[in-house]
Order: sequence, then C-alpha cells, then structure tokens
Amino acid sequence: MFKPSPENYPPYFQQYIDQVPEEELLAGFTRQLPLIEALLKAVPEEKSLHAYAPDKWTLKDLMQHIIDTERIFCFRALCFARKEKNNIAGFDENAYAASVVTTSRTWQDLSAEFLAVRKATTLLFKSFSTEALTRMGSANNIPTSVASMGYITLGHVYHHMKIIEERYL
Repeated sequence: MFKPSPENYPPYFQQYIDQVPEEELLAGFTRQLPLIEALLKAVPEEKSLHAYAPDKWTLKDLMQHIIDTERIFCFRALCFARKEKNNIAGFDENAYAASVVTTSRTWQDLSAEFLAVRKATTLLFKSFSTEALTRMGSANNIPTSVASMGYITLGHVYHHMKIIEERYL
C-alpha cells in the first residue's frame, strides 16, 4: 500500500503524512522501529521528568500521549477495516494527559509499553488485506482510509521524535 491521496484523510494530518519518507506502509513500520528503540534508549530516567518549558509535558507525559494516540489510531483503523458505519468520536489529547499520572512509572516501563503497542500496531496493519487498507471510515465526521491511519500513526511518532530530539535532549 502506497501513500494515500489527500482526499483520504483530514487535512490536519498532512503534516504527519509528510514526515513519512517511505512510500510503502509496512516498510515505514519496519524502518521506524530501530529509530524508536535508539531514541528510547538515549533517554536517562532523570531526563524523563524534564519539561522543556513551563506548562509543557514532561518526557513521560509525552510518551504516554504517544502510546494513547497510537492505540486510538489503531482502534480507528480496525473499525474502518471492519466496515464500521458509525462515526468514531474524536479525543482531547490534553484531557487525556490531565487524566493520567506518569510520575509513578519509570521511563523503562513506558518505553516497554510503547514498543509492545508498536509491535501490535505493526501486526494489525500487516493483517489488513489490500482491499481493507482502502476502506474508508469516519472519525470526527471526516472520512479517512485505513491506510491513511497507518501513515498518520507513523508520522505522529516522527513528529514527536523530532520534538524530543530538539527540545528535550
């Protein structure tokens, strides 16, 4: 499956899809994994409580956001692949972040959770047929394809990896 065209996803997500260098979806998941692993290993525990500015998330908070968002994007992809006819509600990332306490978790624990989620994400997208990847569903009342959800997932992580490298490390 190759990069989707803009009519297959909300315009807001163009910023994420543009960050994915691969044209082929599963190659994107394969290439991104070692980059994620290296970045996670580069963060010492004491740095994980760092926020780069007042009112910004700590690295632990950011990692929890990435985990939550990946799970939500996978749920959307699964619903769309299974021909769900109902609109999937949006989510408020700031409300989600305010509802979780990350200080009681270690960076190693959050990293392990994200890697497990990513493994499940990759297996999910591998399980979709070519036809399923082209299916459309609706989230926030905007039509989106299954394949688009995969590219958005990859791009969301690239987006936050760049922020981590530039502002946290």
